[in-house]
Amino acid sequence: MQSENCINPEPNISPTVSRQSILQITLSEDSKSEADSCEAIPLIIPNNPEQEVDQTMMFIKSSLASQHSVEAVLTQLRVSQTQGLSDNDVIERRRMAGWNEFREDPSPPLWLRYLEQFKDPLILLLLVSAVVSLIMRQFDDAFSITAAILIVVTVAFVQEYRSEKSLEALKQLVPYKCHVLREGKPHVIPARDLVPGDILLLQSGDRVPADVRLFDIHGFSVDESGFTGEIKVVDKSSSVINKDSDFTDRLNIAYMGTLVRTGNARGVVIGTGEQSEFGEIFRAMQQEEAPRTPLQKNMATLGKQLSVVSIIIIGLILLLGWIQGKPLLEMFTVAVSLAVAAIPEGLPIVVTVTLALGVMRMAIRKAIVKKLPTVETLGCATVVCTDKTGTLTLNEMHVSHIYTSRGVHLTVDTGTNSMQDEQGGRVSLRETPDLESLVLAGTLCNNARIDSDGKL
Repeated sequence: MQSENCINPEPNISPTVSRQSILQITLSEDSKSEADSCEAIPLIIPNNPEQEVDQTMMFIKSSLASQHSVEAVLTQLRVSQTQGLSDNDVIERRRMAGWNEFREDPSPPLWLRYLEQFKDPLILLLLVSAVVSLIMRQFDDAFSITAAILIVVTVAFVQEYRSEKSLEALKQLVPYKCHVLREGKPHVIPARDLVPGDILLLQSGDRVPADVRLFDIHGFSVDESGFTGEIKVVDKSSSVINKDSDFTDRLNIAYMGTLVRTGNARGVVIGTGEQSEFGEIFRAMQQEEAPRTPLQKNMATLGKQLSVVSIIIIGLILLLGWIQGKPLLEMFTVAVSLAVAAIPEGLPIVVTVTLALGVMRMAIRKAIVKKLPTVETLGCATVVCTDKTGTLTLNEMHVSHIYTSRGVHLTVDTGTNSMQDEQGGRVSLRETPDLESLVLAGTLCNNARIDSDGKL
């Protein structure tokens, strides 16, 4: 029987350890002989060079936590499974580990985001045309081209800015809550407040807010499709995994972002934010550049083609003028005028306005599009593969009809939650004993509750 009593509570740690530094803490196979057959468990220490590293602030990889008992993990994280962390512990750990969230790159200032709209090849070509027209004192052409450019970039910038603000408002609208045990009492806190070592209380319907080493399991199953892609619900266990296993085989670990389907369990948080398994996926996605849409590719190709055609026109006219002995400056002026005229300054306006109208129509249907060109990709799709629950449906279930053993049939209005009999009359719960017994049984057999605001 493995014993965790030989864990060294005070290992020597350098005050300037990098994020990937490893702390070696030994576990003995026998509590009576601590020198026999000890195994090293690597623990990742967060990097904060301006502060001393506290040995209690560690993240444990799920592959390692799954191979050791709950007592070992709890001891390494210095937390009691019956009391949880104290308020002082939480403050100190958050100071070292940060918030339980993914750090996104800060948004560039508005003026820089506005200037980024000018990167389109066709816009750059129009800018060159406007400058050339201005140099040649063709002020009408220069003004019209500049106005067209400003309309295009302003419409695109305003629409994308509004979409981004709407997305930020949605994130603040639905705060992510979780249940934890702190100082021996259960608390409901925002998920971003979690720190390594928190004792998490999970029940049916919860979304797991961090990587958790599970214990005290009762009929606990998790939907990991959002993380592993496997649609089959996974029954969890608190038993130790005696091998280096894949994500899907770590039955004693609940991963961030997965959904609890049945039962309840407790667990100790071993990874938060970017130090979770899902955080590694997030970091990999941050390094990927968004692919260009077909419309963006076509517009870029058109801009290059127009540039080449303009250069060829200028060259041919200059060559013909030189052959005919005409003044080169005069021929250059004619050539540039023809090249500028060949550039369709109205095309970007038509494209941008069309995309903006598409974004507005999507918004009416409660769909937010962050980038204008994204609207066009939906029209290019020939086959759409989508998950039903939560995408095509609301992931909600409602009672529409009630039947009792004595033949009572009631219809439920999901809009008002009122009940009607077969004749259309309203039915009172107190006046129907069978219905009252049925509702009582349903109430006792679930863990739903109504808060002080009357919300389920």
